[in-house]
Amino acid sequence: MEMSAPRERRTLVFVFLTVFLDLLGAGILIPIMPYLVRQFRTDAFTVGMLSVAFSVAQFIAAPLLGAWSDRIGRRPVLLFSIVGSAFGYFLFGWAGSLTVMFLARILDGATGGNISTAMAAIADTSAPQDRAKNFGLIGMAFGLGFIIGPALGGLLSKISIQAPAYAAGCIGLVTATFGYFKFPETLPAERRKSGLVSASEANPLQSVAAALARPEIRMFLFALFFLNFAFAGLQTNFANYTLDRFHFGPDDNAWVFAFIGFLAALMQGVVVRKLMPVLGERNMAIQGFLLFVVGFIIVAGAPTSVWLFPGVALIAVGSSFTNPTLNALISQRSAATEQGSILGTTQSVLSLTRVAGPAWAGIVFDRYGPASPYWTGAAFIAFAMLLALPDLRSSQGAK
Repeated sequence: MEMSAPRERRTLVFVFLTVFLDLLGAGILIPIMPYLVRQFRTDAFTVGMLSVAFSVAQFIAAPLLGAWSDRIGRRPVLLFSIVGSAFGYFLFGWAGSLTVMFLARILDGATGGNISTAMAAIADTSAPQDRAKNFGLIGMAFGLGFIIGPALGGLLSKISIQAPAYAAGCIGLVTATFGYFKFPETLPAERRKSGLVSASEANPLQSVAAALARPEIRMFLFALFFLNFAFAGLQTNFANYTLDRFHFGPDDNAWVFAFIGFLAALMQGVVVRKLMPVLGERNMAIQGFLLFVVGFIIVAGAPTSVWLFPGVALIAVGSSFTNPTLNALISQRSAATEQGSILGTTQSVLSLTRVAGPAWAGIVFDRYGPASPYWTGAAFIAFAMLLALPDLRSSQGAK
C-alpha cells in the first residue's frame, strides 16, 4: 500500500528526529561517563564494560523487537523503545551504585530497537530503489548527534555531573511525545505477520544463523560485519593511537571526531541522496569499500598528525557509501512482511561488531603496535569487499 507523499515525508522527518535525538542522548554521555563511573571505580575497563553491556543487550533484544514490529506495527514498538531508552538515561543519572549503572545500560540496550524499527519504517514507505538514499538519513542523524551530543554533554556537566544523563532522558520523552501525536503507522494490517513470535525469531543466535542461511543476503551480512568490525575498532582505539603517535589530548581528538561527524552528516544527508540515482547501489558500495581501505591505510601510516584528516575523511565517505547501500540491498531482498525482523537481525550483527571490534583493536594495539588496528582494519574491509563483490555484480537494478 502506497503512502501519500505528505505522510511519507512525515515518516522520514520523524525517523530522522528519532535517530538524531537517540544519538544525541548517547553522545551527551560520552564526555561524562568516565566521571560518573569514577564515583565507584577508577579503571578504564569498567567504562568499556558498560558499553559492552549495552551492545550485548541490544544484540539479544533487537531481533525480538523487529519481529514484534512485523506483527503489531512499527509505531508502538518505536514509541516503546524510545521511552525505554529515556528511562535508561534517567536511571543512569540517578544510579547510586555501579550495579544500577549496568542495569541502566542494559535497559537502554534492550529497548534500543528504535534504529532497526526506524529503518523498517523507511522500508515500508520507500520504493526499493529509494531505500539506500533514505537510509542515508539515518547516517546523517548519526553524524549530527555525534557532533552535537558530546559538546552539549560537556556544557551540561558544568551544572552537575548527572545533568547530561537527565537531559538525555528528557530528550527521549520529548521524542516519544512528538511521535505519539505525529508519527503515522507505516505497516498496514494486511502486510503484518500473524501469530506469536517464534523461538527462532526471538533467539538472536538463531535469527542470525537463519539470515546467514539465506544465500541472497548472506554475503552482505558478512560484509557489514567485517566492515563495521574494523570501524568499531577505530572508534574506540583512536584516542589511544593519537596519544601514542602524536601526543593528542582530549580536545585534539574531539576536533577529529567532530570532523568525522560533520562529513558523515553531509555525505549521507546530501551527497549520497544526490549520487545514488546516478551511481546505483552497486557502484556506490564498491567505491565506498575502496575509499574505506585507503582511509585506514593513510591513518595507519600517517607520518604527521595532519595526515589523519584526509585519512578519516576517506573513512567517513566510505562509510557513508557502504552502510546505507548494503542495508538497502538486504532490505530489497527481504519480503515486506519481514522487514522488521531482518533489519533487527542486521542490528544484532552490528551490535556484535561493537563488542568484537574494540576487543580486537585493543589486543593487536598492545601486542603489535599502535598502527596495527588500522593495517588489520584495512585487511578486514578488503575482505568484506571480496565477500560482497559477486552479489553486488548480480544485484538487479544496480548500476
